[in-house]
Amino acid sequence: MPARTKRSAGILLWRRAPSGAVEVLLGHPGGPFYARKDVGAWSVLKGEFESGEEPLAVAYREFEEETGVAAPARPALELGEVRQANGKTVFAWAIEGDLDPALAVSNTFDLEWPPGSGRLQAFPEIDRVAWFDLPTARTRLIPAQAAFLDRLALALG
Repeated sequence: MPARTKRSAGILLWRRAPSGAVEVLLGHPGGPFYARKDVGAWSVLKGEFESGEEPLAVAYREFEEETGVAAPARPALELGEVRQANGKTVFAWAIEGDLDPALAVSNTFDLEWPPGSGRLQAFPEIDRVAWFDLPTARTRLIPAQAAFLDRLALALG
């Protein structure tokens, strides 16, 4: 029997820089597996959801869990979905807002580290967030999620 496809929902926070360029807030996954990865490793702030859960509500919940700050109460622009190389389907919404990356604090997860040591260590789900202009964000994002940038740019004109 095939494994159930994982689904995540997230928020792509965006703002206009003083130059007028659009910037997006991305999260870098925490833990030892991503410690030395940068290009192609960043993500929309998101989390998994189960059947019966409202994806947009999950997106708001996960944004707050991964930043420690509630997403702005503004209209959410639906960016649709993408399927990542790992098979996960990601749904995203764009919301205009601002957040100081220095204030972001993520929830944590436990992992046996080093492997086989029998010791559990806590790691942040997101070890940092940062603002990127769209061309830079495209290089940092998990490749499939770059489609969200295209959809945002198209919606903003």
